[in-house]
Amino acid sequence: MAWHEKATSGDGWRWLAAEHRAAYLVDVARAYLYADDPVSAGRVLMEADRIAPAEIRHRPAGRDVLAQIARDPAAPTTLTHLAVTLKVG
Repeated sequence: MAWHEKATSGDGWRWLAAEHRAAYLVDVARAYLYADDPVSAGRVLMEADRIAPAEIRHRPAGRDVLAQIARDPAAPTTLTHLAVTLKVG
């Protein structure tokens, strides 16, 4: 998680294509789930959805992480609604 904070704080982060940033954030959300931190996973996934919605809404990896987060009682309401809308979970 420390690497994530460092990687996304530099100028190089903004130079990456939106799809690459969102795909990376999907992977970070999965890491937060493995660390048993669904709130941070939801926060990161919402950021990915803001940057490149197709990475969450159409990419299988993004939909899978969304479904996992939405099942958690501590999941952000916004993500729960998105999961219901997309019929994942």
